[in-house]
Amino acid sequence: MSRIMLVDDEVSILKSLQRLLRVAPCTYGKQTFNLEVEAFSSPEEALENAHHEGYDLFLSDYRMPVMDGIEFLKAVKEIQPDAARLILSGYADLNALLRAVNEVGIERFIAKPWNDYELMSAIGQALAHRELLLENRQLANLVRLEMGDTTPEELEAQRLEAIEPGITEVNWGPDGSVLLDPEFQAKE
Repeated sequence: MSRIMLVDDEVSILKSLQRLLRVAPCTYGKQTFNLEVEAFSSPEEALENAHHEGYDLFLSDYRMPVMDGIEFLKAVKEIQPDAARLILSGYADLNALLRAVNEVGIERFIAKPWNDYELMSAIGQALAHRELLLENRQLANLVRLEMGDTTPEELEAQRLEAIEPGITEVNWGPDGSVLLDPEFQAKE
Protein backbone atom coordinates (compact mmCIF):
# COMPACT_ATOMS: atom_id res chain seq x y z
CA MET A 1 0.00 0.00 0.00
CA SER A 2 1.43 3.39 -1.01
CA ARG A 3 0.50 6.27 1.26
CA ILE A 4 -0.14 9.63 -0.39
CA MET A 5 -0.76 13.00 1.20
CA LEU A 6 -2.69 15.64 -0.75
CA VAL A 7 -2.45 19.30 0.29
CA ASP A 8 -4.56 22.03 -1.29
CA ASP A 9 -6.40 24.95 0.29
CA GLU A 10 -9.36 24.37 -2.06
CA VAL A 11 -11.54 21.59 -0.63
CA SER A 12 -13.22 20.99 -4.02
CA ILE A 13 -9.81 20.21 -5.58
CA LEU A 14 -9.01 17.80 -2.74
CA LYS A 15 -12.32 15.99 -3.21
CA SER A 16 -11.73 15.74 -6.96
CA LEU A 17 -8.22 14.35 -6.45
CA GLN A 18 -9.42 11.87 -3.82
CA ARG A 19 -12.17 10.64 -6.13
CA LEU A 20 -9.69 10.20 -9.00
CA LEU A 21 -7.13 8.36 -6.85
CA ARG A 22 -9.85 6.09 -5.49
CA VAL A 23 -11.16 4.93 -8.90
CA ALA A 24 -8.30 5.26 -11.42
CA PRO A 25 -5.58 2.59 -11.57
CA CYS A 26 -2.12 3.79 -10.61
CA THR A 27 0.43 1.92 -12.69
CA TYR A 28 3.89 2.42 -14.06
CA GLY A 29 5.32 -0.20 -16.37
CA LYS A 30 4.28 -3.53 -14.90
CA GLN A 31 3.90 -2.14 -11.38
CA THR A 32 0.49 -1.37 -9.93
CA PHE A 33 0.23 0.72 -6.79
CA ASN A 34 -2.64 0.48 -4.32
CA LEU A 35 -3.12 3.92 -2.84
CA GLU A 36 -4.11 5.08 0.62
CA VAL A 37 -4.86 8.80 0.42
CA GLU A 38 -5.08 11.46 3.12
CA ALA A 39 -6.05 15.03 2.27
CA PHE A 40 -5.41 18.30 4.09
CA SER A 41 -6.65 21.81 3.30
CA SER A 42 -4.10 23.32 5.70
CA PRO A 43 -0.38 22.91 5.05
CA GLU A 44 0.30 23.47 8.76
CA GLU A 45 -1.97 20.55 9.75
CA ALA A 46 -0.46 18.42 6.98
CA LEU A 47 3.04 19.18 8.22
CA GLU A 48 2.09 18.27 11.79
CA ASN A 49 0.66 14.98 10.52
CA ALA A 50 3.85 14.27 8.54
CA HIS A 51 5.78 14.34 11.82
CA HIS A 52 3.74 11.35 13.03
CA GLU A 53 2.75 9.41 9.90
CA GLY A 54 4.92 8.07 7.07
CA TYR A 55 4.08 8.78 3.42
CA ASP A 56 5.47 7.56 0.13
CA LEU A 57 4.40 10.64 -1.85
CA PHE A 58 3.33 14.23 -1.17
CA LEU A 59 1.23 16.11 -3.74
CA SER A 60 0.84 19.80 -2.91
CA ASP A 61 -0.78 22.81 -4.50
CA TYR A 62 1.70 25.60 -5.22
CA ARG A 63 -0.31 28.69 -4.21
CA MET A 64 -1.76 28.47 -0.73
CA PRO A 65 -2.13 31.11 1.98
CA VAL A 66 0.36 31.16 4.87
CA MET A 67 2.73 28.58 3.31
CA ASP A 68 3.19 27.91 -0.41
CA GLY A 69 3.68 24.42 -1.80
CA ILE A 70 7.44 24.79 -2.13
CA GLU A 71 7.82 25.82 1.52
CA PHE A 72 5.57 22.93 2.54
CA LEU A 73 7.48 20.35 0.47
CA LYS A 74 10.81 21.73 1.67
CA ALA A 75 9.69 21.23 5.29
CA VAL A 76 8.38 17.75 4.46
CA LYS A 77 11.70 16.85 2.83
CA GLU A 78 13.42 17.52 6.18
CA ILE A 79 11.00 15.15 7.92
CA GLN A 80 10.65 12.43 5.26
CA PRO A 81 13.56 12.75 2.81
CA ASP A 82 12.77 9.54 0.91
CA ALA A 83 9.18 10.48 0.02
CA ALA A 84 8.43 11.55 -3.55
CA ARG A 85 7.22 15.13 -3.99
CA LEU A 86 4.93 16.60 -6.69
CA ILE A 87 3.54 20.13 -7.13
CA LEU A 88 0.17 20.94 -8.65
CA SER A 89 -0.41 24.49 -9.87
CA GLY A 90 -2.78 26.56 -11.94
CA TYR A 91 -0.02 29.09 -12.55
CA ALA A 92 2.75 28.67 -15.08
CA ASP A 93 5.47 30.35 -13.05
CA LEU A 94 8.94 29.44 -14.34
CA ASN A 95 10.68 30.87 -11.27
CA ALA A 96 8.47 28.78 -8.99
CA LEU A 97 9.21 25.69 -11.07
CA LEU A 98 12.96 26.28 -10.87
CA ARG A 99 12.71 26.92 -7.13
CA ALA A 100 10.72 23.70 -6.65
CA VAL A 101 13.28 21.66 -8.57
CA ASN A 102 16.35 23.26 -7.00
CA GLU A 103 15.21 23.58 -3.38
CA VAL A 104 12.87 20.65 -2.98
CA GLY A 105 13.82 18.12 -5.64
CA ILE A 106 10.27 17.64 -6.85
CA GLU A 107 9.56 14.77 -9.22
CA ARG A 108 7.09 16.68 -11.36
CA PHE A 109 5.29 20.03 -11.74
CA ILE A 110 1.69 19.27 -12.80
CA ALA A 111 -0.53 21.98 -14.29
CA LYS A 112 -4.13 22.63 -13.26
CA PRO A 113 -6.46 21.65 -14.74
CA TRP A 114 -4.72 18.30 -14.89
CA ASN A 115 -5.20 15.44 -17.30
CA ASP A 116 -6.29 12.42 -15.22
CA TYR A 117 -4.13 9.98 -17.16
CA GLU A 118 -1.03 12.20 -16.93
CA LEU A 119 -1.54 12.79 -13.20
CA MET A 120 -1.93 9.06 -12.46
CA SER A 121 1.08 8.33 -14.64
CA ALA A 122 3.18 10.95 -12.81
CA ILE A 123 2.17 9.49 -9.43
CA GLY A 124 2.94 5.94 -10.60
CA GLN A 125 6.30 7.02 -12.02
CA ALA A 126 7.24 8.89 -8.82
CA LEU A 127 6.31 5.90 -6.64
CA ALA A 128 8.27 3.51 -8.89
CA HIS A 129 11.29 5.83 -8.83
CA ARG A 130 11.11 6.00 -5.02
CA GLU A 131 10.99 2.20 -4.75
CA LEU A 132 13.99 1.90 -7.06
CA LEU A 133 16.01 4.40 -4.99
CA LEU A 134 15.22 2.52 -1.78
CA GLU A 135 16.12 -0.82 -3.38
CA ASN A 136 19.42 0.60 -4.66
CA ARG A 137 20.24 1.86 -1.17
CA GLN A 138 19.57 -1.61 0.28
CA LEU A 139 21.79 -3.25 -2.33
CA ALA A 140 24.58 -0.73 -1.70
CA ASN A 141 24.31 -1.47 2.03
CA LEU A 142 24.62 -5.20 1.35
CA VAL A 143 27.74 -4.60 -0.72
CA ARG A 144 29.23 -2.49 2.08
CA LEU A 145 28.48 -5.26 4.57
CA GLU A 146 30.10 -7.91 2.36
CA MET A 147 33.17 -5.75 1.83
CA GLY A 148 33.46 -5.18 5.57
CA ASP A 149 33.25 -1.38 5.22
CA THR A 150 30.25 -1.16 7.54
CA THR A 151 28.89 -3.19 10.44
CA PRO A 152 25.24 -4.26 10.58
CA GLU A 153 24.81 -1.93 13.57
CA GLU A 154 26.12 1.06 11.60
CA LEU A 155 23.77 0.24 8.70
CA GLU A 156 20.82 0.02 11.06
CA ALA A 157 21.77 3.37 12.62
CA GLN A 158 21.95 4.91 9.12
CA ARG A 159 18.55 3.42 8.22
CA LEU A 160 16.96 4.76 11.41
CA GLU A 161 18.56 8.18 10.92
CA ALA A 162 17.10 8.36 7.40
CA ILE A 163 13.62 7.60 8.75
CA GLU A 164 13.82 9.85 11.80
CA PRO A 165 16.66 12.42 11.61
CA GLY A 166 18.34 12.89 14.98
CA ILE A 167 17.18 9.57 16.43
CA THR A 168 20.73 8.24 16.79
CA GLU A 169 21.94 11.29 18.71
CA VAL A 170 22.16 10.81 22.46
CA ASN A 171 21.83 13.69 24.92
CA TRP A 172 23.88 12.90 28.01
CA GLY A 173 23.23 14.51 31.39
CA PRO A 174 26.07 15.79 33.59
CA ASP A 175 25.72 12.67 35.77
CA GLY A 176 26.01 10.29 32.78
CA SER A 177 22.28 9.69 32.47
CA VAL A 178 20.51 9.79 29.11
CA LEU A 179 18.23 12.81 28.71
CA LEU A 180 15.17 11.98 26.65
CA ASP A 181 14.08 15.58 26.26
CA PRO A 182 16.83 18.15 25.50
CA GLU A 183 14.66 20.80 27.16
CA PHE A 184 15.63 19.31 30.53
CA GLN A 185 19.38 19.47 29.92
CA ALA A 186 21.32 21.23 32.62
CA LYS A 187 22.35 24.77 31.72
CA GLU A 188 26.10 25.19 31.75
